[in-house]
Amino acid sequence: MALITFSSPEYKDKTVYAVAGSHTGTLLKLARENKIPINYECEDGECATCLVKVSSVDQKLQRMGGPLTEKEKSVLLSSGKITKGEMEQMLVDDLPTPWRLACQMIVRDEDILVEY
Repeated sequence: MALITFSSPEYKDKTVYAVAGSHTGTLLKLARENKIPINYECEDGECATCLVKVSSVDQKLQRMGGPLTEKEKSVLLSSGKITKGEMEQMLVDDLPTPWRLACQMIVRDEDILVEY
């Protein structure tokens, strides 16, 4: 089980349990199930409306979700959240970017902070 803490300036922090490793359990699905008001539109990784910042709760470098999808990479590059150089370095170092699309990110067995 993973503990996911959702944080927003407009709403009080909320921590929920997540079943890790589900191939359908996206961060957005978890948020919706727990009535956490993350913005979203397409739910398909096309619009970047559900952009969130993810970090490890214990400040260790962790995987922070499953690997980025191709849609996620494309949207993060086009929105300027990551550069092509950062994308290449991410692949070499096997370290995640803090920017993710909630509709694409699969929750892993780790405690994370999600800022939206």
